Amino acid sequence: GRHSMLPRHVQRLGRDCIAHWNGSQILALNSSVSNCTRWAGCYPWASFPLPVPVDFSANWRVPPFFGPWRQFQNSNWQLDNFTQSSCFHLPNPSMKSEGEEPLTKKRRLSGQHDTSAPEEETNFSNQKEALCLSVAQNEDKHSSKKGTIKRHWEYFCQHSRTMKIFESKETDQSNTESEAKFDFTVMSYNILSQNLLEDNSHLYRHCRQRLLIWTYRFPNILQEIKQLDADVLCLQEVQEDHYRTEIKSSLESLGYHCEYKMRTGRKPDGCAICFKTSKFSLISSNPVEFFRRDIPLLDRDNVGLVLLLQPKFHCKTNAAICIANTHLLYNPRRGDIKLTQLAMLLAEIASVAPQKDGTFCPIIICGDFNSVPGSPLYRFIKEGKLNYEGLAIGKVSGQEQFPRGQRILSIPIWPKKLGISQNCVYEIKQQQKEENAGEKWEAAKLDDTQEVVIASEKLSSKLQHHFKLSSVYSHYFPETGIPEVTTCHSRSAVTVDYIFYSAANDDTTAQPGAEDSFHGGLKLLGRLALLTEKDLWTVNGLPNENNSSDHLPLLAEFRLIER
Repeated sequence: GRHSMLPRHVQRLGRDCIAHWNGSQILALNSSVSNCTRWAGCYPWASFPLPVPVDFSANWRVPPFFGPWRQFQNSNWQLDNFTQSSCFHLPNPSMKSEGEEPLTKKRRLSGQHDTSAPEEETNFSNQKEALCLSVAQNEDKHSSKKGTIKRHWEYFCQHSRTMKIFESKETDQSNTESEAKFDFTVMSYNILSQNLLEDNSHLYRHCRQRLLIWTYRFPNILQEIKQLDADVLCLQEVQEDHYRTEIKSSLESLGYHCEYKMRTGRKPDGCAICFKTSKFSLISSNPVEFFRRDIPLLDRDNVGLVLLLQPKFHCKTNAAICIANTHLLYNPRRGDIKLTQLAMLLAEIASVAPQKDGTFCPIIICGDFNSVPGSPLYRFIKEGKLNYEGLAIGKVSGQEQFPRGQRILSIPIWPKKLGISQNCVYEIKQQQKEENAGEKWEAAKLDDTQEVVIASEKLSSKLQHHFKLSSVYSHYFPETGIPEVTTCHSRSAVTVDYIFYSAANDDTTAQPGAEDSFHGGLKLLGRLALLTEKDLWTVNGLPNENNSSDHLPLLAEFRLIER
């Protein structure tokens, strides 16, 4: 009798039903209708006049859910979707069992519960605007909001800038030694070009359309960058018109100097490296184009960017750091192109990073490599060698479990006229890239003549490079063995983004022998932890309401150690 105004078929509806009121306002019900409709006179947050003499039997209707259950399960209706457009708000009662909820309704990471007090409900809309990526600096702030990704810092050294912990034994060091240490943070972030998003809309069918608009996405991306506050940004998929009109100026207002290289051809995005002018000065900027008109293999428009930076701190020698950023070809069936693009990037680094004593300055390589951990391309980066004899081109990146590219890599992979040896260094002096670049390049090569491979070298199926690199991330959670993921959309959730670095002798997180070719090196102090695929689907994957790219930002803190 109390709910006689409702049709019986509505009264019998279980939880998680959506009803439309007057054809325009939407009510999300998270428990039975008979329990959730007792708002008149009971809930002070109802925004319509009380009492409510409305005949709901005429105005309420249940939307027809056509199609399979999977389609219904993946539909994007949640309480927070409608709070700003509906004329009244319902609280979000605790669910009886999380397992009963559709996947997109599991909004919190495991171990987090909704402990919202009634007074917190009145601030719900304000809380939504404050949602942000959680890092160590504000982990102590409680958040019960839906859609927030919880990430934490993992530390490898007690002297991390964010920890601000210094043991007394370290404070006894001499001034000279302390001056030779320089801490800084590096972020690698594929921010998802709007053009690519729209051209590949099938990857984002799980997303509400309003979340995919650039005017919604860019403030979120900028907020992430501001909050994580890295000293160096390596950004991929930076759309040229957005970079020119708002990205560059926004980052400059945050204290960054920006260098940008757009993809060749008609591709409207590219790579950017931005650094805090308070921490670094620019020595040189070296763009790398992977497209070569005279080489059929290199018909793709991917690019790289290599910067040589001077840290702003007092030391005995002129320290420098080489920062490289790239976005390799996606096509899983063209491992030959991927390896050639990588070799071209490494050759440019080898021409930029040599120091006067014949060693390399510390190197950091960031980017979206479109290759998974353990793949031949990944192993080549970390191990410095790869015998590709008999290797199918579809297996180079490991992107496909059952690769479709079965053609075997040719020996050599790229033609001689590319001018790059199997050791991934320039064989001959290439034409001047810029008017004033030739003399500097030649001086670097004269200091590094032992690395130049003569043109008559024997054909070999073995690739090598001179940089013994370590990965900031381990790619699997040690407790469970579950993979970390850096990208998550409708088709896949994998790791394809990396930060590689040349490690110092005392960096216990680095692989053995990583210090052999370097003067000093980098010590990894900490990193922003990644997440599992399951974690990301609790917030409906990527992009979502608060994370506006289909990739996660990678962030690491290093210490430059001068020897």
